[in-house]
Amino acid sequence: MSTQSPPHWPAPSPRPDQGEPALNGFALASLLVGLLCLPPLGIVLGIVALVQIAGKGERGRPLAITGLAVSLVTTALLVLAVDRAAEPLFSRLDTLSPYEDVEGEVTDIDELRAGDCFNVPGGDLLDEDPLFYRVACTEVHHGEVTSSTRFDPAQFRGGRKMKRAATDACWRAQDAYAMDSWALPGYAELFWFAPPREGWGGGERRLLCVIGTAGEEHRGSLRGDAGMLKPDQVTFLHAMNEVDLALGHGPDEDLDEALPTYREWAREVDRALAAEARVLDEVAARRPELAGPARAQLKEVAAARGAWQKAGAAVRPADFQDAWDRASAALTVPTEKALRGAYGLSATVPEWLAEDEPGRSADPGPGDGSAGGSGGGPGGGSGGRSGGRPPVAPASERGR
Repeated sequence: MSTQSPPHWPAPSPRPDQGEPALNGFALASLLVGLLCLPPLGIVLGIVALVQIAGKGERGRPLAITGLAVSLVTTALLVLAVDRAAEPLFSRLDTLSPYEDVEGEVTDIDELRAGDCFNVPGGDLLDEDPLFYRVACTEVHHGEVTSSTRFDPAQFRGGRKMKRAATDACWRAQDAYAMDSWALPGYAELFWFAPPREGWGGGERRLLCVIGTAGEEHRGSLRGDAGMLKPDQVTFLHAMNEVDLALGHGPDEDLDEALPTYREWAREVDRALAAEARVLDEVAARRPELAGPARAQLKEVAAARGAWQKAGAAVRPADFQDAWDRASAALTVPTEKALRGAYGLSATVPEWLAEDEPGRSADPGPGDGSAGGSGGGPGGGSGGRSGGRPPVAPASERGR
């Protein structure tokens, strides 16, 4: 019995018009657009390509997927870049909020320099992050910049050390900018502004030192630096200001708990007074018109030094306190007033010092004359003449 194979039909030959499926044009466009010009459009084109490929059987699915992925990544990067670029712009626009009662041009704190005068909304220099409106010093203003510097983070370790370092730096800046402290108006106060510690990593390290005058409608610059004074006046004021700075470095701790620290402070004050004595010795020898007041001051400086030297060698807190009392009473305001007048400087006793007459030092007590912000907000501190300085206004660690 024979078997018959099923009929075999040859496969039809391809028609001349049927070839490989066409490449979807949107797939290629998605990749090119996503890479080169408009990533969001590339996302749309990639989706359209995938839909058409599935419906029409066209080629290009891997290409469409690649274009879609590239467009998504590029779009995300574009959004991130735009966000970062727009942040300073929006921040700047925020500072342009209208304050009709503030005169001046809005100026970023990093653009302020020594000699610039400015206003702040409401005259509030205690604002954590005030807006600065730069204005001519001949106009009414709330503050005048004495120094604007970038600080070394190693010197500003945060906390109270940061505040003391910033306050000391700003006192020195003010002493260089307005050397005759007696010539400053009674409402003038020291302020400083620095970024909070968490901003240092981003490069925010500018310390702005300011003489605040918001307490009155003040006009005119308070500048009185070495270029505006006579050489003898500069030498004298430098010595006097160094003594005040040394007095302002008094320890924060209680005397009973930190006698060694107090002894070191006493030696620092003695060294500053020794420098003042050398200046007075020289001027008494060569300036007859200054000889009388200079010798009177020298006598008091010698008495003060003797007391500070005993304080520096004290073995008991009570001994230190006794020497400190005598040192505080040794330097009198009338003697200093006469000497300053002889030098042609201001002889108007400042209010903060007049309260402490007859001595140059107030009742002894610990104090560093420092102020500063804490945790991004304002804080404060003060020091009378026992700190060698007028009361210090609270300062601010500014936020951004």
